[in-house]
Amino acid sequence: MAGLWAGIVALVAAGRRGRQPPQQLMRSAALWTLKHGPQYSRQCSIVSRTLSSVGYNPNEKVHVKMADEAVCVGPAPTSKSYLNMDAIMEAIKKTRAQAVHPGYGFLSENKEFARCLAEEDVTFIGPDTHAIQAMGDKIESKLLAKKAKVNTIPGFDGVVKDADEAVRIAREIGYPVMIKASAGGGGKGMRIAWDDEETRDGFRFSSQEAASSFGDDRLLIEKFIDNPRHIEIQVLSDKHGNALWLNERECSVQRRNQKVVEEAPSIFLDTETRRAMGEQAVALAKAVKYSSAGTVEFLVDSKKNFYFLEMNTRLQVEHPVTECVTGLDLVQEMIRVAKGYPLRHTQADIPINGWAVECRVYAEDPYKSFGLPSVGRLSQYQEPIHLPGVRVDSGIQPGSDISIYYDPMISKLITYGSDRTEALKRMEAALDNYVIRDIMLSWLGFNSWAEVILLLQPHNKMGLQAGVTHNIALLREVIINSRFVKGDFSTKFLSDVYPDGFKGHTLTESEKNQLLAVASSLFVASQLRAQHFQGHSRVPVIKPDMGKWELSIKLHDEEHSVVTSHHGPAFSVDVDGSKLNVTSTWNLALPLLSVNIDGTQRTVQCLSREAGGNMSIQFLGTVYKVRILTRLAAELNKFMLDKGAEDTSSTLCSPMPGVVVAISVKPGDMVAEGQEICVIEAMKMQNSMTAGKTGKVKSVHCKAGDTVGEGDLLVELE
Repeated sequence: MAGLWAGIVALVAAGRRGRQPPQQLMRSAALWTLKHGPQYSRQCSIVSRTLSSVGYNPNEKVHVKMADEAVCVGPAPTSKSYLNMDAIMEAIKKTRAQAVHPGYGFLSENKEFARCLAEEDVTFIGPDTHAIQAMGDKIESKLLAKKAKVNTIPGFDGVVKDADEAVRIAREIGYPVMIKASAGGGGKGMRIAWDDEETRDGFRFSSQEAASSFGDDRLLIEKFIDNPRHIEIQVLSDKHGNALWLNERECSVQRRNQKVVEEAPSIFLDTETRRAMGEQAVALAKAVKYSSAGTVEFLVDSKKNFYFLEMNTRLQVEHPVTECVTGLDLVQEMIRVAKGYPLRHTQADIPINGWAVECRVYAEDPYKSFGLPSVGRLSQYQEPIHLPGVRVDSGIQPGSDISIYYDPMISKLITYGSDRTEALKRMEAALDNYVIRDIMLSWLGFNSWAEVILLLQPHNKMGLQAGVTHNIALLREVIINSRFVKGDFSTKFLSDVYPDGFKGHTLTESEKNQLLAVASSLFVASQLRAQHFQGHSRVPVIKPDMGKWELSIKLHDEEHSVVTSHHGPAFSVDVDGSKLNVTSTWNLALPLLSVNIDGTQRTVQCLSREAGGNMSIQFLGTVYKVRILTRLAAELNKFMLDKGAEDTSSTLCSPMPGVVVAISVKPGDMVAEGQEICVIEAMKMQNSMTAGKTGKVKSVHCKAGDTVGEGDLLVELE
């Protein structure tokens, strides 16, 4: 059937058919489908039966293959599937499930969902409705935190009624302020405002995002603490009054209030501050009689003063780093608590063994506002799980689709080491060995090549883009950045380090020569392979195997003179007078190529090679485009005319795939530079599109409710 087989959460029915719970079983991605659909899975124990989700083709979904059953709960829009409690409850009744693990989002912090389960005598693997209500509502949770003597941020403790009241409150508190959804989380429905105008805009966007993501548009306003760290404490409580804090997670590297890199423990905290934060987190959990795994988030200033931010009454996306350093399986503990067992550990049992780092691998273009989402189909996908100390939580495989309806996260990449240095080195290697390739034309199922050509045009009308981008380049740059390595960072890290936006890795002179040497070696290796035919014994008229190749390589609009000679698998390369030796197996069919350059080992990916000499190489995480020509071809190419750059100052095109929420102009309207033209919602985040210059609107090519693709024309100016 045409519709999303939305996966229901983990419906646990241990022993339902007389089977004993296995000691080890891959936990289905269905644990997380209430938020992300088919994108998560990991090791767990005690779960004996699970229900899962299926996409348009159930055979494509990894988590479905791991699950026992799958039930359709509606089409792709979340209001008709993951937020449709009636459909989910019907699936629970149909399968006679005994327990539900709600995953990361959507209904995981919805007290009505927990209440509905209780009425059907189905166990909710999480806290009770009182704790969900108390901590899920940011206004009520802040009041309770104050009562429990937890440090809180100054602000307005009530519900903000409208934009005018928001401005009045913001002035009373003093700018800057943070506007955020009362029932929110995960960075949705949050805006920072520095003046009255931004407060009005923030109120509008935050309330709309909150209604779309959580079904609750209530907002609160509090003082924005500039340049803080975001550090959270993992808590675990049972139904017998026992509660533990499982140390902290450092989550300060963010974009748009959403976490990008997390680690445990924090390099910033000392033992005394860690204990104080942990004790306050436990005090808050006990104040609401919390029973499950939960997370208390804090903002920490430069002097290690910490302030309560919110409590998430669910499992966090970044929980694996805590599991790595404590040795506890948090989901197993949640299931035990839900069953009524007391905690098996005391606070003295909770260690910090080693260091763990998590990178969130997103289907995003990091060169656009540190990550605007992309959609498409994966043609190649290979996780770096062959490396030591690497864990990947995902549900992706070759052929998986990334859609506009859900969070763009592809996976969580986690590395563990005996200390922070080892964990970061392993992450660097893991990112280099991660293969994520975009759509293969042969899989698209088009009726003609004309349709394929249409797809590849920059402003295609099919609402598609030719491939999935990812943020590995940004992740790699973050973990090797000197400030990050030293621990000198805050929630403003990305904007501080990249004030003009992320541009990719900046090559040193040595790295540039290495890249050019690898590129020339790949070019020669491919040429040599093309000249040889297996089983072909005839002697060629012209000897194809030249000993020396004189090449011209263009990188970043600079021409480089390169001379390459080879002796078997070894290449000797002269790059602008610098000599390098490059060796590899040169198996061009493999997605990863391990290359030794004068004793330095590099893992590179040749993403594309064209007959015209254009080549895309992923080197040190960043994709570089080079053009390689023989010396003669380069000389002749100088006589070719260059295509002029297209003037786009009078057009507004969508920078991402999404849905048009609102259009603010009509033909004939005068607009000023920076004025809002329309609003695009992409993967649950609303983005304001503004005019690039002052002028009159010539035509509007979309309307509210339209689905648009990256590069689609939205509005034209005269």
